[in-house]
Amino acid sequence: NWKKTFYQYKYSKAVMLLSKLFIPITKDLPAEAKIKSHQLMLRTGMIRQSSAGIYSWLPLGFKIMKKIEKIVKEEQNNIGAQEMLMPTIQSADIWKESGRYDDYGEEMLRISDRQNREMLYGPTNEEQITEIFRSSIKSYKLLPQILYHIQWKFRDELRPRFGVMRCREFYMKDAYSFDLSENDAILSYNKMFYAYLKTFQRLGLKSIPMKAETGPIGGDLSHEFVILADTGESKIYTDKRIFNVPIDKYKSDESSLKKMRNDFSKFYAVTDNKFKAEDFDKNVRKSDQLQTKGIEVGHIFYFGDKYSKSMNCSVDSRDGKKTFVKMGSYGIGVSRLVAAIIEAKYVNEKMKWPISVSPFDVVIIPAVNKNDKSNMTKALKIYKELKKKGIDVLLDDAEDNIANKFKKHDLLGIPFQIIVGSKATKDKFEFKEIDKKSQMLNLNKIIKLLKN
Repeated sequence: NWKKTFYQYKYSKAVMLLSKLFIPITKDLPAEAKIKSHQLMLRTGMIRQSSAGIYSWLPLGFKIMKKIEKIVKEEQNNIGAQEMLMPTIQSADIWKESGRYDDYGEEMLRISDRQNREMLYGPTNEEQITEIFRSSIKSYKLLPQILYHIQWKFRDELRPRFGVMRCREFYMKDAYSFDLSENDAILSYNKMFYAYLKTFQRLGLKSIPMKAETGPIGGDLSHEFVILADTGESKIYTDKRIFNVPIDKYKSDESSLKKMRNDFSKFYAVTDNKFKAEDFDKNVRKSDQLQTKGIEVGHIFYFGDKYSKSMNCSVDSRDGKKTFVKMGSYGIGVSRLVAAIIEAKYVNEKMKWPISVSPFDVVIIPAVNKNDKSNMTKALKIYKELKKKGIDVLLDDAEDNIANKFKKHDLLGIPFQIIVGSKATKDKFEFKEIDKKSQMLNLNKIIKLLKN
């Protein structure tokens, strides 16, 4: 009977079997990969390098990245930002208008079309969005506006390294705010500050907002959102008490947002380009000083009328006068976050994806061999019940010993496992969360835990 059941499901399109998935796992550690995220993403077949700093995203990695994108979108929408889509290729004319075409440097990939028009592969979109806004909005009555898109970017890094952490082509959310006054613009800035904290919290990351330089984007107000990691390229200096600021107590109204910024600003937190030893010692007692490394996962800027002036982007104010709009820009590296989560979560040669972005909610691991696949029959029944409840489940149907299966799934990092082996009974199965002890539970209890 189990043979008939097994082969019915083996060739059914409806069952998510490990053997059907394109997950080219490799045993050997890639020589070119120096950090955990790069190693793991190559070993588990999440990405494949196409050329220096450019990668193909294979099904496993792409699924995780799209889950991150969904959370980023939801938190942008929650503060009233509106999604759009701008092209990857931009005209050089608008960059010359802003004055950045020659200033940006060799990271910009400059090209010409067949009419010899100068074009570029966009490294960012301040000019493009300003051109769109100035041709569309003429009155203060349509302000404020926050527009965002998620699009591929290209920056021709001199030395791309660390996999998708510092590559040339990357997937990025960039948002842009337009306001009539500086006070209104600071409110937009605070909304985005809040949205970033909520986004990283949902991704299972503890991010620290740190004062930072604005770089080639310009402006005089900037925060990097950094997560702690030994492999981080940023040196950070902070008061450890900043980790205790409770994000969940804030709301998206103006007074709460102002309090949020004030609460975080009480604690010294800067990246190395803003660091001054005397300020650190003056503002942070020795017992609370933390000097470490971190990974930048988001960056927000307020630059006032830097682009609106140079590109003549103005609206009619309440008194009928032309006023240059006040602008900010806000970036999150969506593809970079896949690697950042790995760096933050990889412990003792095991990976555990946060539930919010895991490629699957749970994996069923039956102990099987060539002569007896009766455990597979039990596993298939569990699979069907979980699917009925809307749980995203993977079934490992490989003919391999159970120890090898565990090693493989420690790499893949699906947070929950149902093990159908010698301990299983008619009503109970071994249920395990990675890095925790297993427990024998009936299927209803397992479903309840997975749905929560």
